[in-house]
Amino acid sequence: MAEKFAYMCVVCGTTLGGPLGWLFHLFGIKRCSRNPNVCTRCDAHLQDGRIIELSVLFADLTGFTEMTNPLGPDRTYKVLDSYFKMANEILVRNEAFIDKYIGDAVMAFFNAPIQNSDHARKAASAAIGIQNGLKTLSQDLNLDLRARVGVASGYARVGMIGSTDRKDYTAIGDAVNLAARLETFANPGEIMIDEHAFAKLSMDYPELQSETLSVRGFVEPIQAYRIGKTGQTVNILPPQVDSFTQRRNVSLGTALFAIFGAPCAAITILSPLAVILGTGSLISSIAPTLVFLDSAPIRIPLQLFAVIGASINLYVIWYGNTRREKSGGGELTLLEKRKVTAIRWFSIIALLAVAFETYAHIYIEGNAFF
Repeated sequence: MAEKFAYMCVVCGTTLGGPLGWLFHLFGIKRCSRNPNVCTRCDAHLQDGRIIELSVLFADLTGFTEMTNPLGPDRTYKVLDSYFKMANEILVRNEAFIDKYIGDAVMAFFNAPIQNSDHARKAASAAIGIQNGLKTLSQDLNLDLRARVGVASGYARVGMIGSTDRKDYTAIGDAVNLAARLETFANPGEIMIDEHAFAKLSMDYPELQSETLSVRGFVEPIQAYRIGKTGQTVNILPPQVDSFTQRRNVSLGTALFAIFGAPCAAITILSPLAVILGTGSLISSIAPTLVFLDSAPIRIPLQLFAVIGASINLYVIWYGNTRREKSGGGELTLLEKRKVTAIRWFSIIALLAVAFETYAHIYIEGNAFF
């Protein structure tokens, strides 16, 4: 049976399934609740304030408000819960970021934080999947559940927005507004998709003709395509060849980075464990200067801990910077730079202290290493 979600975080590559996934879970690294294909640390440290090209999807159940009265609150809750679970699974499978649920509607966007050059096709595939999923769900619940879906591609700004008490990762821009407007033009069971997104799947629907729409808030007329109208054959888009659920070997660097650093391809952050390790390394390296700790059985284990701890931290910093540069990640915040700089110097001082202690015992005191 195919896995529902990616086996590894699609941003940083940290294992999220299997025994190693459980190990990382002990260190607070698990699947993000809004996008199970991304680990919680990558989700917490998404690059802020980018303007990127993405695709946006709005799906809204039609006539559901009129259904709530005869259904009653308990049945209404169960129906909505079933609908959102179905939509969530389809969206996640297509690498969407689920922005929010609004009443009986869902908004999601593609190409952030999970980069995918084929984001328009992913959005269309998710839209078709939701419409087909509703047909099955209607039969299971003995209800006539249908939705209007709007899909648009364009540029938007993604980042954290909100008050000082709460901020959410979201997208703002014309692509978002257009997708929301196109959803209102769709009839129940249909998908309205703008010309930019449709260009990525025009070969699958060569018979469709564009419609010219006057969309509120847009000066120029919008060209859009209608998928799923009565009598029209809705092709299931063939899946793209990828390694979405493939299990890959995990390198030592990835494992160390996952535990001691926040494994985000966009930025480099050290976890609290790394801070503790860095401080402990520094203390361990200078501890032998105290006379009562200078005996070999105590001094050598402390120095070994200092060397191992400092080396791990320096490696994690290097590994994180390398990933960030390769992915084109943005600059670190001032707080992040200070934290990384502090741990780097803690680690360097720890190594120098151990080196000096070793030199002193061998060449100054003349008692070899012991």
